[in-house]
Amino acid sequence: MTAQATIRVRYFAALREALGAGESLQLAADATVAQARDALIARSPLHAELLARGRAVRTALDQTLCDESAPVGDGAELAFFPPVTGG
Repeated sequence: MTAQATIRVRYFAALREALGAGESLQLAADATVAQARDALIARSPLHAELLARGRAVRTALDQTLCDESAPVGDGAELAFFPPVTGG
């Protein structure tokens, strides 16, 4: 049996408005942020649209900005948010 990790996913800004505050996700224990994003994209057409690879979406793992190669461990918090622009 493959070891599993349960993570908390949080959404911010426009992603939060469309997908809600967050959800939980089960992954293989050695999963990366990219694999978590792929699992979320597969959840629904709305997830697929908002988290699509071509869209600018930033990620943070346990409140630290990260890239998609970062490993996601059990109990981690993964956040998705649009890039911030200033005016």
